Amino acid sequence: MTADRRLGHWTPVLLVLPGALLFTALVVVPLGLTAWLSVLDYDSATGIKDTVTLSHYTAILTDGYYLEIFWRTLRIAALTTLICAAIGVPEAYVLARMHDPWRSIFLVVIIGPLLVSVVVRAFGWSMLLGSTGLVNQALHAFGLGTVRLLYTETAIVVALVHVMLPFMVIPVWTSLQKLDPAIEAAAWTLGASRLTAIRRVVFPEIMTGLLSGSLVVFGLAASSFAIPGLIGGRRLKMAATVVYDEYMHELNWPVGAAIAIVVLLANMLIMLGYNRLVEARTRKTLG
Repeated sequence: MTADRRLGHWTPVLLVLPGALLFTALVVVPLGLTAWLSVLDYDSATGIKDTVTLSHYTAILTDGYYLEIFWRTLRIAALTTLICAAIGVPEAYVLARMHDPWRSIFLVVIIGPLLVSVVVRAFGWSMLLGSTGLVNQALHAFGLGTVRLLYTETAIVVALVHVMLPFMVIPVWTSLQKLDPAIEAAAWTLGASRLTAIRRVVFPEIMTGLLSGSLVVFGLAASSFAIPGLIGGRRLKMAATVVYDEYMHELNWPVGAAIAIVVLLANMLIMLGYNRLVEARTRKTLG
């Protein structure tokens, strides 16, 4: 009996151990190696040295070039998240109120873009937003002339919203599945307007999905590489493209690793702060 109790005591640990080892091997170890690489000295003539230095972080955090790229990355990621929430929440609400077969059809339409490579979609948007693309052709037809859209922040945001929108719609739609439509109908019968019912009944229910979707969209947009690289061009860089340049072109791996660590820490602080803010707002609303 004592042996059974001991085995039962270690059962949760044994069940978690494989996942923990896999997480350590695939996430913790690479991050640790990246952090260690970021504090190693570098010389353009001899390469990476064994001496430890924080000069890379000092140079990154005091150089206006890198600060502008960090600010652009966070700005584009935040704007993408905001637009995805503005489009995705109503879309998920309409999807939740649909019935089969229309729900299945529209769900396939929403998820369908995920089946296409991001690179293919980026090239598609570059063709649409180019000087001779369909958008400028339509503007010409209305007599508005040619507008420079490609290689701008606007083009990056448009393409990122198209890529990230399913990651916002699906979590919100999943949260709405837990809400009985009869509850919203009961609010109407008690005299609440549709707007009040959505604000007081529906919105608190979707906060969990909205939080999850926002965190996923923000994290993916801030670390996006293909869209900024293909649509933003070589001059309009974001953090991921700068890391790529430092690794592959400049061969300065410590600086690239330091940029990656700074972006990771910034994303974590923003996400944790946003998480606490939304949770506090949810508790206040439900209370």
